[in-house]
Amino acid sequence: MPIDVAKASGAEMPALPFTYDHKTVILYALGVGAGAEAADLKFCYENPPGLSVLPTFGVVPPFPALMSIFGVEGLEINPMMILHGEQYLEIRKQPAAAGGNLTTRPKVGNIYDKGKMALIELEAETVDEAGDVVYFNRFGVLVRGEGGFGGEKGPVIDNSVPDRAPDKVFEQATLPQQALLYRLSGDPNPLHADPNFASMAGFDKPILHGLCSFGFACRAVLHEYCDDDPANFKSVFVRFSRPVFPGETMVTEMWKEGNKVIFQAKTAERPDNIAISNAAVELNA
Repeated sequence: MPIDVAKASGAEMPALPFTYDHKTVILYALGVGAGAEAADLKFCYENPPGLSVLPTFGVVPPFPALMSIFGVEGLEINPMMILHGEQYLEIRKQPAAAGGNLTTRPKVGNIYDKGKMALIELEAETVDEAGDVVYFNRFGVLVRGEGGFGGEKGPVIDNSVPDRAPDKVFEQATLPQQALLYRLSGDPNPLHADPNFASMAGFDKPILHGLCSFGFACRAVLHEYCDDDPANFKSVFVRFSRPVFPGETMVTEMWKEGNKVIFQAKTAERPDNIAISNAAVELNA
């Protein structure tokens, strides 16, 4: 079997160093749509009172771990059959520094049997030079055609939207060149830039990165429920359901439930196109 659960579970991958500065932080912010509103300036300009780091920047340092998965013993999988299905991010240290040296230590976590697909959870702790964990990520990688091996199905994460109109709705236009901007933050997959490659994958044109859509939607929650203060944003879980095309307008619908904001994101041009579902942000305040 291409996936040997016993052999792959818990496997540690090589540590990933990440050196960055204010330009790295600003480029990421621009890549997820910041800069159009006055409230965004703190994420896009380094002068006093200082540069703030968007919480979702935390997915950038460990992202190369997704490519490292192909070198793990027990995971003989076809790269064309994988999908980035889920993402969990927790910010463990606030405020996040706007530059420095980080190290990510990734490992294979649980592997679940989802019927026609296998779900591989790739866990990654990112630490700073003091050895403190700044970010914890869990990438949910779906492998088509590799389910049905009799393993555990995994826990049910239920962030179903409440049966009422959204408490808040936030619209953000993406740029036609949004994916070209976002890819400079470390995801050069040609699916998001090359029309010929996108066509081979079944799309009319390149699609937006899932983690770019993720950044847009989380910025909506940050603005509406955190007063644009990253210290109020503790963690987030999302499921990637459908693609967004650069140039479309993202509509993030939000419901406040105690210390949690349940949300979903779709496109104004295709209102039935729920791009991000089963999603929630846990607040610190």
